[in-house]
Amino acid sequence: MNLPNALTLLRVALIPVFIVLLMTDHTYAAAGVFIVASLTDMLDGKIARAKNLVTNFGKLMDPLADKLLVVSALVCFVELKLVPSWMVILILAREFAITGLRSVAASDGVVIAAGWSGKVKTVTQMVAIILILLKNWPFSYIHVPMDQIMLWVAVALTVYSGIEYMVKNRAALSMKR
Repeated sequence: MNLPNALTLLRVALIPVFIVLLMTDHTYAAAGVFIVASLTDMLDGKIARAKNLVTNFGKLMDPLADKLLVVSALVCFVELKLVPSWMVILILAREFAITGLRSVAASDGVVIAAGWSGKVKTVTQMVAIILILLKNWPFSYIHVPMDQIMLWVAVALTVYSGIEYMVKNRAALSMKR
């Protein structure tokens, strides 16, 4: 197993640790675990491309690990009443729709790569989650609700990137079966 794939698996392994810490009121420790997991997302892709270690496993598991990490945090936030459920439903709907689109395309041998808007969406979601975990620090000192601003931006980017993926890849949906 190469280093990028090991980092992806580490991200997946950190998800239950994150959930247990968050749900047992160890919010700052959960934030630390989430930050480490988020950094593995950045590192695995850079290392894979730089060292020519891109694998089919990585292509499948890297975006799945991202989705599992983000969705785990958001579902916990709904339980903790930190994020409205409708926002999480929108994010989940986009993720299911794009995963379905990719599956349909893959069944016909077409790979739908992550686009710029999808990558920005993931980073924005992760930043919003970190700010929520850190109780809006350091912006709380200047009374700017940056955690909520980033959450709204993340939701808007989630919707935008979902529409963009569907429009750009509509041919994958209309292939004759």
